[in-house]
Order: sequence, then C-alpha cells, then structure tokens
Amino acid sequence: MGEQPVGIVGAGIAGLTLAVALQRRGLSYHVFEQAPRFGEVGAGIQLAPNATRLLYRLGLGDALDAVAVRPHAIELRDGRTGTVMARTELGERCVAEYGAPYLAVHRADLHQILAGAVDPAAVTLGVRCTGIDQDGEVVTAAFDNGRRDRFAVLAGADGVRSAVRSTFLHDAPRYSGHTIFRGLIPAERLPQLAAEPRIVLWLGPGQHAVAYPVAGGKLISFGATMPEAEWGAESWSEPGSLSGLREAYEGWDDGLRDLLSQADEVSRWALHDRDPIIGWTHGTATLIGDAAHPMLPFVAQGANQAVEDAYVLAGCLAQAPVPEALRRYERLRRPRTDEVQEISRRNATALHDGSRPDPAQQQRQQRWLFGYDPEEG
Repeated sequence: MGEQPVGIVGAGIAGLTLAVALQRRGLSYHVFEQAPRFGEVGAGIQLAPNATRLLYRLGLGDALDAVAVRPHAIELRDGRTGTVMARTELGERCVAEYGAPYLAVHRADLHQILAGAVDPAAVTLGVRCTGIDQDGEVVTAAFDNGRRDRFAVLAGADGVRSAVRSTFLHDAPRYSGHTIFRGLIPAERLPQLAAEPRIVLWLGPGQHAVAYPVAGGKLISFGATMPEAEWGAESWSEPGSLSGLREAYEGWDDGLRDLLSQADEVSRWALHDRDPIIGWTHGTATLIGDAAHPMLPFVAQGANQAVEDAYVLAGCLAQAPVPEALRRYERLRRPRTDEVQEISRRNATALHDGSRPDPAQQQRQQRWLFGYDPEEG
C-alpha cells in the first residue's frame, strides 16, 4: 500500500473497527476524533452473527463475551394486548446455523473494547477535519488545529453528518418523520423481562418499542419510537420527557407500561438516513459506516454494517493497490448496504401498519443478513 498510513476520521464503531482490522493486517493507520476523550453515548446495540463472526476474528471475542448478553429469542408482541405474535429463536440456534452468536451489548461497552484494542499512539483526540486535498496517490487531511497529514487512503468514519463526505458530496440527510426515546433501566426493576434474556418488540399503529438486556444482564436497554412530522431542534438528540413518552404509550400493554414507569431518564433522538448513492470514493478518500450509508434502526443493522465495511475495507487494502482496493471495496459493499437501507425504510412502515409478521419472510431475511461472510465471497 506504500509508506503512507490510512487516515481514519471518526472514532466511533466504524472507525475503531477499521483501525483494529488494519492493525490485524499489519497496516499502519491514524485515527482522528473531534471529541476530547473517548466516550460513547446511547443505550444498547444488537450485534448479529454477520458482525460478531468478524469481531471474533479480530480477536475481540473474549472481551465481548465478558459484557454481552446472548438473547434466547426475538419476540414480536401486539402493542396493545402484549400477545406474542411471533418468536424467532436465537441463542444456540444462531451459533449452530451461522457459526457465530447474536449479542446484545451496551454501546459504551463495545466502544471501550474497540478503543482498548487500538494503539494509543495512533489516535489523536480533540481535532476536527476541516477539508481534504487530493494530490495524485496521496490525500491530505486538514484539521482545525492547523495540522495537515498525508495518507495513502483517508476513510471518513465520521457519521451521518460526515465532514469527509461533505468535501465531495453535497446531499443532505433525510429526516424520517420518526423520533426515538432511548434509556437504560436496572434489570432488578424488571424481573419479568430479566427472567429470560430476549429481545421484545411491542408493535402498534405508527410506533413501536423494543427492550433487551445489556451489560452482562445488569441493565435493560429500551427504545420507543414516535411519529413526529418535524424536528425543530438544532441538535439531533436532546433530553427526553418521561411524561411525554408515557403519554405516547397510554393504553399499551401493561408490561410495556411497567417498563416505561421504571425509567429515571430518557434521551430523544431524531432518526435520519440518506438515499443510497452511486459512489463513496473520491480519489483516495472513501466512506464507511453511517458516513457512507446512514440507515434507520428498524432492522437493527447499522452497527453491523459498519463492522462489515471496516473488515472488508481493511482486507481490500491488504490485498491490492489502493485504486483497485477502493473499487473492490465498493463493489463488494454497496449492493448489500443499499438493500439494508431499503429494508430499514420498508420496516418503518411494516412495523407500524398493523400487519402480522410473515415468519417465512423473516427467516429469508435473517438468512441473508446473518449468513454474510466476506471471507467466503
């Protein structure tokens, strides 16, 4: 790949996974993050076998097992009555069928594991990328502290509001018309949910809620969506109103109402995505994760697709000259992420239109999502 390292803008899940994957391949890198310290906000993340098999290959399996929960199943419930409409077994079935587990983790735990696996000397915090310049086979990144660094490849892993993306694409994120309340509750307050580790979704007209254990079973992570025509706040997240959340789910299943009554605080997030685009790469700068394909959380694949991107990009860079490697990366990744973005948008309707789940269709979708292995394709 040459003497220049890979520059990574953004130290979230996508950027740090890429750093770990490059490190495992013996390739040099440097990560830049605008936050002054490592830290991740949010609640839970579902890691499906398509991501966990890759994280285990990167040597992170023991650390993940120490903090993750292996849910036994996904239950879809009628939001009003609590009746179980469908149950998909996970647990040992996932390991037997896909060779990797389905995990539920606290986002902060996953971030800490990734941050602990990278070389601290290859990370610079508290700097913001302000622009890039292409010069033949080298790309230069400029930062707000006056620093300018040269790289063989620059990977924009800086999220849906990506500064790297904005240097060569000028599209705007799309507000979905949905917001989501997120929070964490000590598991001992919810013994019925904590009794069997599982992911429970309550589905109803126009909105839904989800809950599952994280942090080794010590916490219950939950999310509850609401339709909202406009998002007027400057930030995409803000403290949420507990009374507003509980009012929005008035008349729903008692189990969900009990869960919401146990929350001490919530945050509220506007849900954005972007339309798929025909190219993520400009010269030797490219995009991964939400910077490339931000998607709605209605198929629980955003973090999983970021892990896939990072693993594939590192592999391509290890195996071919940069121009060919970036072409191959996009060829391998864009058709899949385009489809996952589309599934996420379809689910924004399917989860909220009152229709009953189709078990056969769910199984086909799971096989396509969970069975993905870049080493076999």
